[in-house]
Amino acid sequence: MNLQLPLKKQWFEMTKSGFKSEDYREITPYWIKRLTDNDIDLTIEEIESGLCALRDGYSEEHVYNCYGFWFKPFTKNTMTLGYPKKGDPDRIIQFEHAGIEIREGNPEWGAEPGKIYFVIKHGKQV
Repeated sequence: MNLQLPLKKQWFEMTKSGFKSEDYREITPYWIKRLTDNDIDLTIEEIESGLCALRDGYSEEHVYNCYGFWFKPFTKNTMTLGYPKKGDPDRIIQFEHAGIEIREGNPEWGAEPGKIYFVIKHGKQV
């Protein structure tokens, strides 16, 4: 499964150069729905409780067993500069998907200090 993320020019260039190895998305209902699979109809509050457990170091298996959701099984992160035309190699880069964490991000890479994010990690460029 592919996770496509549009980026602004600054972050795209840092990612393309290999300097920036992760991307941040706010923990909002939109991103919760886009990044997680739910077996049951959970409220945002229930999912946020599970996200707090992930942030605190509990395994995805534990969170699934206790809260009923897990991250979607992405295999590839496709990073784009804005919304390019299909097949524009100068504005599209792809990486192996290296997982998602719940934690603070690096302020040098666009994260607000002290704020908790979905941290989407990039593996090797493909």
